[in-house]
Amino acid sequence: MIKNYLKIAFRNLVKNKVYSAINIGGLAVGMGVAMLVGLWVADEISYNTYFKNSDRLAQVMVNQTFEGVVYTGGTVAMPTGDALRTQFKSDFKRVSLTSFTNEHTLATGEKKLRTNGRWVQADFPQMFTFKMLKGSMGSLKDPTSVLITHSLATALFGSKEPLNQIIRIDNKLDMKVAGVYEDLPRNTTFFDTKILLPWNNSENWLSKQVWWDSHDGQLFVEMADRADIEQASEKVRSLPTPHVKDLKEELLLHPMAKLHLYDEFENGKAAGGHIQFVWLVGVIGVFVLLLACINFMNLSTARNEKRAKEVGIRKAIGSLRTQLILQFLSESMIVAFLAFVLALMLTNASFPFFNRLADKQMSIPWNSAAFWLLALGFTVFTGLVSGSYPALYLASFEPVKVLKGVFRVGRFATMPRKVLVVIQFTVSITLIIGTIVVYRQIQFAKNRTVGYTRDKLITLPLTVGLYGHYEALRNDLLQTQAVENMAESSQTPAFFSNNNSVEWRGKDPKQPTFFRDVNVTRDFGKTIGWHITKGRDFSAAFPADSLSVIMNETALKTTGLKNPIGEVVKYAGRDYTVVGIVKDMITQSPYAKTEPTVFFGSGWMSVITVRLANGIPAQEALEKVQAVFKKHDPDSPFEYKFLDQEYARKFSNEAKIGNLTTFFAMLAIFISCLGLFGLASYVAEQRTKEIGIRKVLGASVANLWQLLSQDFLGLVIISCVISVPLAWYFLDGWLQKYEYRTPISWWIFAVAGLGVLVIALFTVSYQAIRAALLNPVKSLKVD
Repeated sequence: MIKNYLKIAFRNLVKNKVYSAINIGGLAVGMGVAMLVGLWVADEISYNTYFKNSDRLAQVMVNQTFEGVVYTGGTVAMPTGDALRTQFKSDFKRVSLTSFTNEHTLATGEKKLRTNGRWVQADFPQMFTFKMLKGSMGSLKDPTSVLITHSLATALFGSKEPLNQIIRIDNKLDMKVAGVYEDLPRNTTFFDTKILLPWNNSENWLSKQVWWDSHDGQLFVEMADRADIEQASEKVRSLPTPHVKDLKEELLLHPMAKLHLYDEFENGKAAGGHIQFVWLVGVIGVFVLLLACINFMNLSTARNEKRAKEVGIRKAIGSLRTQLILQFLSESMIVAFLAFVLALMLTNASFPFFNRLADKQMSIPWNSAAFWLLALGFTVFTGLVSGSYPALYLASFEPVKVLKGVFRVGRFATMPRKVLVVIQFTVSITLIIGTIVVYRQIQFAKNRTVGYTRDKLITLPLTVGLYGHYEALRNDLLQTQAVENMAESSQTPAFFSNNNSVEWRGKDPKQPTFFRDVNVTRDFGKTIGWHITKGRDFSAAFPADSLSVIMNETALKTTGLKNPIGEVVKYAGRDYTVVGIVKDMITQSPYAKTEPTVFFGSGWMSVITVRLANGIPAQEALEKVQAVFKKHDPDSPFEYKFLDQEYARKFSNEAKIGNLTTFFAMLAIFISCLGLFGLASYVAEQRTKEIGIRKVLGASVANLWQLLSQDFLGLVIISCVISVPLAWYFLDGWLQKYEYRTPISWWIFAVAGLGVLVIALFTVSYQAIRAALLNPVKSLKVD
């Protein structure tokens, strides 16, 4: 029986090649998209599961309350680590302080490179179960030893044995390689950390921090065997309170398993974040697969109405309804498995493109038994979903009516197909509207006034060899004629991160207010092209500028000072005179409000900013700049970043959303139009004799085109009407999370609807015009 079912199924597939190709191709695209989305979602939700005990790990976060609003951050005071280790021994198995990831210059022999590293306490590798390939993970107890990744070991030493090799770090620190560990996968928090440096080394200034009101590093904990993260979080919550004056500060334990997906906080608690993006992409993937299944249902029910006599004969000779359902389901299963094979090939071929689109490094896990079991279940499920309705529909034909030739498809028989077409295009139009809105949101933020000129600006790390050589370096750069200006600062203009308290006349002493604080040299403003609105810029003409400060406009509003020039503000126990007000600059998220910022004319510096001269090719200018840097610091690699590219990274998350929704919207339209093409072809074939008669009676090609097209276009118009309120509801909710957002204009809906209508019109028109141009003599001969 099964053999007979399969034979008939293959005969039908071969007999109807075009419809089979549409069915298999459409379903393969839908399954391919679902496969891509499934692998992407699995990659996202498995973030940090590389660490064997990820469910027992947590990052210590800090909640600080300002003006009734709770702000949550991952930067802690250094004494917090020892306090947790000594006061809560029963709750924590391991505790490790770390620095943030920073770039370091590494040199061995003639080879020099820059890579990311962290200062970490000795328990860090054990806590995160790093897989050691060579050496011991306990080596960080030695302040002269480091652990490096396998890829870094290869880059530095090639095929040589890396253990006990000496690496010179930042041109001042000779360290011994005591271990090599497996590179961490991309979906881990420490993926970009390539070298672990010992916390107790004298060069690690964080190890000397003893102040509770200075937050400079990160803190991770591993829970004790019987400890609970939530209960422990409640225990340690008030730990900083006795140590911090005039400030409400509390601790929070945030599980590592949630660190990536739940990265937004409200009132001191995790409140979503990246998880919403994961859900969005997952839902879109399900809908795209649904569109493909709808195609299968529509074309199968339409084409298989021709098999009414077959159903009647089978029932007449004793076939049960369940047997008929099983037959038609077996046919859908064959299509599903053929589509799955094609989907595998399409998915594998699309990974290079999709990985660039989604910033991933995914591939099909060919050796994973779990993947193949899921794939098998997924294929069977798809076959059942897509074949269930056609099977039930065909098995319901009455044999007496069919065999007497009085069986007619009822006037409402096409209604389910029409509903399914409306659903298809509703989803497609909604995705297109979403794509347009996401693109406009990105462009809206990109067009926001930045407050300085990004073009031709490059930033470089201020290496040890360049410290104290500011004037000589600047003069040499200017003499090349390739540089317009140069300055130093404590942070890159693309991102200001430091927060500290500032006092001013009239400030409420019980209400702490934190400002972004940046140290700059006197040429910083001229180099980046900021705009002074009041007072003056830093200048060599004023030696006292080492005790001067410039505020941005938001800081001025925060202080409420009416005549700020000449006012004195207090920072870190010292008085500074306000000499200027600068226009707000975007240095954080371009979608958020500008934060109050103060610029000091002296202090510790870490970044060099250079503006390349106009009228000279960038490559030529960079070669001259490199020569100057090599002259002053020959032991460090010349590594720079263009500031406009750094700024562009601020849009990466939204760009990913836009790229993925565009990709899926195009596939959704393709699948929908593929189904529409098949249905239009079927309708034209069914009405071939009618078209011939109408042509004989004088109907024009235009009349026949209108006759065959109007029903389908009406369905697309209904889809437009339904999709508009749906899209507006979801997109308005998405935009609410941005302080700075684009309006949703009416023309977006009009463009999306009209665009889909035109595409559908072209899809239907091909078959309609082809049928209308057919010779009526041939049309009337059709049985």
